[in-house]
Amino acid sequence: MFSNRVTQLFNIEFPIIQAGMIWASGWRLASAVSNAGGLGIIGAGSMYPEVLKEHIQKCKAATSKPFGVNLPLLYPDIEKHVQILIEQGVKIVFTSAGNPQTWTGILKQKGITVVHVVSSTKFALKSEAAGCDAVVAEGFEAGGHNGREETTTMVLIPAVAHAVKIPVIAAGGIATGKQMLAAMVLGAEGVQMGSRFVASEEASSHLNFKRAVINAAEGDTQLSLKQLTPVRLLKNDFFKKVQDAEIKGASKEELMAILGRARAKKGMFEGDLQEGELEIGQVSSLLKEILPAGDIVKNVWKEFMNGLDETKKML
Repeated sequence: MFSNRVTQLFNIEFPIIQAGMIWASGWRLASAVSNAGGLGIIGAGSMYPEVLKEHIQKCKAATSKPFGVNLPLLYPDIEKHVQILIEQGVKIVFTSAGNPQTWTGILKQKGITVVHVVSSTKFALKSEAAGCDAVVAEGFEAGGHNGREETTTMVLIPAVAHAVKIPVIAAGGIATGKQMLAAMVLGAEGVQMGSRFVASEEASSHLNFKRAVINAAEGDTQLSLKQLTPVRLLKNDFFKKVQDAEIKGASKEELMAILGRARAKKGMFEGDLQEGELEIGQVSSLLKEILPAGDIVKNVWKEFMNGLDETKKML
């Protein structure tokens, strides 16, 4: 039985965490990952409070194993979300997109394990000081919203692991067992994967988007909207509109007008591959098929262990 600080912290079999992504990470995906021995996470960022409550209740019914909720701290209804997490007895919360000091203490007082997602050593240290139990160090290969530092996973993981004493979970550009092994060698004690689980049967993402993800080639994603909040997108008509506007020196207001409302929902949930915002990571170019989430966990772990054995033979 494999055991380290991450598996012990969450009481899970494998140190494999499924990212809590908007328009993808509902109760079906989270429960499937948890049932397979990883840690499934519900993505609260695209859910109204009552919808989040429903997903938590359905996840409880679908698995007896630990699961968590990802809570973007800039969400407008954050107070209602926090109240629901406490009322529903959620034991694990991953926070992101905001100051970890704001809610960590309150959540910890309720006995909740708190992990914050960071893109730099600076914010990893702030998370540790705020009382977080672990950090997810996410390199800018990752899909969706990214840090402005543009630090790659290969550089970020050893830097953060050296700086903090709490467990480090690697994210950004990880979808295989060998990549997981590399992250662990660099100092991580677990991995969080997003793009790999978008291309799963249980993800609530539209099938059009899932197919676009597994058909993506190298260079098909790029960091965009840097004047607002940097976000990695699949290239499509919407991406090109943003790129053209940025080249012409568009203001924040002009970019906001192009972005409009519910652009991510249009792309990832409703399946509009041209006008939607398609958030996905660089590692999409390695993904070739849509699989059950449980199979993904098993495949990644098997490759990790095989890679570990191969590495030992080389020494």
